[in-house]
Amino acid sequence: MKLIRIKEVMNRTGLARSTVYKYISENNFPKPIKLGSRAVAWVESEIEDWINDIIHQRDSETASPQMVNR
Repeated sequence: MKLIRIKEVMNRTGLARSTVYKYISENNFPKPIKLGSRAVAWVESEIEDWINDIIHQRDSETASPQMVNR
């Protein structure tokens, strides 16, 4: 198990720091682990799972595209 810090989370997800914490407060993102009084990190596999979940959601939504008449 590997822990990653906020900069790596931001690089992997493309999210801003404020968005990461907003999603956490909405229970839409993995919660960090407290490392010390002022340091947190995320479990790498949980971030990877979150990314895979949003890819799966996207693919599920576009799995049956509608025909458009031109």
